[in-house]
Amino acid sequence: MKIGGTLVAGPAERSLHGVLQVPGDKSMSHRSVMMAAIADGITEISGFLPGEDCLATARMFESMGVPIEWLNAGRTALRVHGVGLHGLKAPDGVLDAGNSGTCARLMLGLLAGQPFSSTLTGDDSLRRRPMRRVIEPLRRMGANITASGHGDLLPLTIRGGSLAGIDFESEVASAQVKSCVLLAGLYARGLTRVREPRPTRDHTERMLPLFGQPVGEEDGWIVLQPVGALRAPDDVLAIPADPSSAAFFAVAASVVPGSEVVLTHIGVNPRRDGWRRILSAMGADLSTAREHAVGEEPVADIRVRCRQTLAGVEVASRNVPDAIDEFPVLFVAASLAEGDFILRGAAELRVKESDRIAVMARALQALGVEIEEWPDGLRIRGCSRFRGDVEVDAHGDHRVAMAMAVAAQMAEGPVIIRNAAAIATSFPGFVEQARSIGMNVRWLES
Repeated sequence: MKIGGTLVAGPAERSLHGVLQVPGDKSMSHRSVMMAAIADGITEISGFLPGEDCLATARMFESMGVPIEWLNAGRTALRVHGVGLHGLKAPDGVLDAGNSGTCARLMLGLLAGQPFSSTLTGDDSLRRRPMRRVIEPLRRMGANITASGHGDLLPLTIRGGSLAGIDFESEVASAQVKSCVLLAGLYARGLTRVREPRPTRDHTERMLPLFGQPVGEEDGWIVLQPVGALRAPDDVLAIPADPSSAAFFAVAASVVPGSEVVLTHIGVNPRRDGWRRILSAMGADLSTAREHAVGEEPVADIRVRCRQTLAGVEVASRNVPDAIDEFPVLFVAASLAEGDFILRGAAELRVKESDRIAVMARALQALGVEIEEWPDGLRIRGCSRFRGDVEVDAHGDHRVAMAMAVAAQMAEGPVIIRNAAAIATSFPGFVEQARSIGMNVRWLES
């Protein structure tokens, strides 16, 4: 995908050192605004991620009549004046989710319960991503949805209807699918129950009770009995720092010799902590301190040291959904490890912002890495150093762009990363924070 923006990165000129607090968790930022918007009362949110993806979610609710106050210039703190479960208004125009699959799929669940029609779209990348996985359960609940393409793509037109709860067994391990159905269940008659093939991130289940909506578990089913209203929490809804953003610096500090970096206030929810379990299995030196809870979410400071060469591993299947967003940068770690790194059961990577298996394989192969691709994964044969003075394409994928900036720190010469501007969707300050700990990376002025 051609979107512009070019990074020039690497090689690292020294070891990496410093203390960082990366921006707020993207998944929780989306959910916080969604739940606050349909709650009764005013919700104050801190630690919000002001990336383009999350701002798209906020703009959607503003267009449906939800007042939002930004409390600081950086837009990391806000007040959402909730309009109640049934207070949203029909938007004047098309709702644009930009590059965000989380925004699009979760919003479909909420829009399915509204008494008005709306149209949802996104950018070129998002309009290529599969939506049938959420369309089908919503139709079973009673929603009227018209899709583009072969009935599977954005733009989608949603005609709100009278919803009924269902038992839904998802074929894919996807928190977006689960959350979409649960949010639609807020508007449904009777119980809504969801079963997953493997557990996925549970931010929706942890956050809804903060708004007075219990979510239970029964014989492997996630169960929601709607209470008929959400209410704003009494306390500020604080969002931990994003583990997916932290993972880029954790890998960089694990591979650049002599490095030591501390990442503060990072979410360590077990359903988001697969990246840390995989890195630890590879021999990375990771330790935690100041472990505590923020709302219903566990957080900790993570210290990362480069003490030894990493080792290739075969990724345990239970860790795949818990590290699905971090695999691009984990592939970088694997490429510098001794032995083979083997990943199976990760076909979901092929339907992200890009085909992350194919795009990362091509980019790392350009740096001299030996990679064998499979439909649901890959095998990486590690090397000690990357080839430099090469150009790679991030294909408009923010995580690919940042992963390759990390890889470039261990290259023999500079790496040019094209189509990297999508970094703004999830981590607009990435380059500045990377440079603050000694990473060699900059935007190429043009």
